[in-house]
Amino acid sequence: MSSRADRHDLYQRAVQCVEAEIDFVDAQFKRLRKRTAVRLREDFCGTANTSCEWVRRRATNSAVGLDLDPEPLAWGAANNVSKLTPSQRERTRLEQGNVLDDHSNDLGHFDIVLAMNFSYWCMKERATLLHYFRRVRESLAEGGVFFLDFYGGPDAIRVLKERRPIGRKNARNSFTYVWDQAEYDPISSDCTCYIHFRFPDGSRIDRAFSYHWRVWTIREIREVLQEAGFARSTVYWEGDDGEGGGNGVFTAAETGEACPSYVCYISAER
Repeated sequence: MSSRADRHDLYQRAVQCVEAEIDFVDAQFKRLRKRTAVRLREDFCGTANTSCEWVRRRATNSAVGLDLDPEPLAWGAANNVSKLTPSQRERTRLEQGNVLDDHSNDLGHFDIVLAMNFSYWCMKERATLLHYFRRVRESLAEGGVFFLDFYGGPDAIRVLKERRPIGRKNARNSFTYVWDQAEYDPISSDCTCYIHFRFPDGSRIDRAFSYHWRVWTIREIREVLQEAGFARSTVYWEGDDGEGGGNGVFTAAETGEACPSYVCYISAER
């Protein structure tokens, strides 16, 4: 089963829920700005799954996916963008480039810029992160909003493995997603994480994806956003489902619970 599997397809099925992500950023932008966003840039876009969801939402929407790695961009063009309608494809652009560079001249300005799946954690130095946030602010149109996701809690700085079954048990397309926090250095806050995939026939894909990150705190991120010139940042905390888990509803908050692990969103207004 592992020999027939595609790691990008597995990632999209196990990790991403682009419908919920776009629901959130679309609604929050409208709440903040009292209008509907049109132009979106997806940084660290990988296969541009989120960009494709954005252009599917409205005939006025356009998206640019920006990533340094040509391999997932090519996969996204062949497997995601290709499935859009001709009109949607015309409003979707995939660009290989570094998010640290100035793209305002060639890509224009955006209502929304996204940095999701914690990819900006690859920037381990504060100066580099500040530079990136300043670039994002420059790329936003007047009234634009930058959205990031974030994970934390004591479990974020532990060496651990989490397993989650995907699909119906023993179905032909089922598999187990394994999140492996393999190393953490409490002095530098550096961590190394992997994604593995396991299949019902016993086969596996080890280290399908590798991440070398710094574990940041929400306070650090908000302070760097402020230094980068953003007028205001907001944290959106997930509600409780009553059984110790999240309910999928994120609301603005200035205090959070001391959960073992959590995922939240952050917005930064230009």
